[in-house]
Amino acid sequence: MNLFQIPTGAEILRNPFLVGIMLIAAIVLGYAMALGGMMTAAIVIAIPVLFYSFYRLILKPEIGITFAFIINFFIIGISRYIPVKLGYLMDITLISTYIAMFFHFYDKKLDLKPVQNDLTYLAVVWFGYIVLEMFNPEAVNKTAWFASMRGIGLYMLLVIPLVQLLYNTPKHLDRFLKIWAIISIIASAKAWIQLNIGVDPWEQKWLDEVGAVTHILWGNLRAFSFFSDAGQFGAAQGQIGVVAMIMFFYEKRLKNRLFWAVVFIAGYYGMSSSGTRGAIFVPFAGGALYIIIRKNVKVIIIGAIFLMFIYSFFRYTTIGDSSYQVYRMRSAFTPDDDASFQVRLKNQAIFEAYLKTRPFGGGIGHAGSRAITYTGETFLSSVATDSWFVLIWAEAGIIGLYLHLLILGYFTGKGLYISMFQIKNKDLEVKIAALLCGVFGILVASYGNAVLGQFPTGLVVYISMAYVFMAPSMDKLIPVKTNEVITEPLS
Repeated sequence: MNLFQIPTGAEILRNPFLVGIMLIAAIVLGYAMALGGMMTAAIVIAIPVLFYSFYRLILKPEIGITFAFIINFFIIGISRYIPVKLGYLMDITLISTYIAMFFHFYDKKLDLKPVQNDLTYLAVVWFGYIVLEMFNPEAVNKTAWFASMRGIGLYMLLVIPLVQLLYNTPKHLDRFLKIWAIISIIASAKAWIQLNIGVDPWEQKWLDEVGAVTHILWGNLRAFSFFSDAGQFGAAQGQIGVVAMIMFFYEKRLKNRLFWAVVFIAGYYGMSSSGTRGAIFVPFAGGALYIIIRKNVKVIIIGAIFLMFIYSFFRYTTIGDSSYQVYRMRSAFTPDDDASFQVRLKNQAIFEAYLKTRPFGGGIGHAGSRAITYTGETFLSSVATDSWFVLIWAEAGIIGLYLHLLILGYFTGKGLYISMFQIKNKDLEVKIAALLCGVFGILVASYGNAVLGQFPTGLVVYISMAYVFMAPSMDKLIPVKTNEVITEPLS
């Protein structure tokens, strides 16, 4: 055979060893189908795929972070088409990445300096408090704790160190931003289809069973794309909109600038199409923080005037009310006239009376309608939490809420210091500022909706947090004179 000729499929089949393997595989697969049907056959097929995937993960553990970040956006949406709970796929992916990292560095020295920082320690402290909540005397169901603690504390603890150890170069940061941007464009395209063409049969089934109550208001659909709900979709698109807007203004290359312009438009279209009132505070808060970061009096004045103009447009005019999306967002600026906001205040008053004698709350996983699955009809499960911070308050108590706010406040404060004073490379400074402003927008919007800690916003926030705190070390990898990016891991 010519050594320079690529062997064809027919030539490969001349190898008796490969033919034997294919015959054995066909027999095993046929036997599995005969005994257990297609599901068993699928499992048989999946086993070697999983083994090979884990082998590749050991060779390059950072693949696990990329995979986790991508599936993070689609886990909930896929569950509408496949009646399988895929939430634990995230846990399996993250834990498998840790195991693969152990094998990868088995005969090498793993430098742990990147995780020896205050952000990691705060994640440990927060998760430690969540673990102690398992012994809360008010908690009646340990399964509820296990199901809820993952989004509240476990993912933060698992994701931040993984990013710091394996995904810690400017190259990784660029990959993270591009994947996030592309998926967000796809998400907004899906929302456009839902509003202009219609939902598919599986989405309609979800609306008929549970979703219509909150997603069809006055005959108008609130787009939810492939996210869990419109609230999560709107906030997530508002976050990428903030990031894209900042990247657009400072990107010098035309090709990249056009890319971020598309992301910016797609993000804000998705935010408005969701009909989520609280999501509008993501760009408001993120934009206000970026004005501060610029440290420029002229920019502060212009930015403040622009934000006041937008606020006045929504608060004091009726322009655009013929559009349901505009009307819906405008109601966020008139809370006194909004019946649902008044209901939220009443619910918070109920929680305040209940929690006066319960400083540690009612138990993780025990508040809001999601708790009914595990605890049945109880006092806490019968009162809507709505807000992420009200949820933490109800489940972890006033002590847990103060600790949570202290951690988030510390992140924001130090993130501001890092972004404003510790980064020399302009490109990196812009990216870190964009991430910080996006996270801050989510934190502000979380008062109105429980978006923080849910798929996909939770992982995006935790990865962004890790990059903000890694920025000074990443900055050292970029020589000031040449701006040539070094892609070796941090040490």
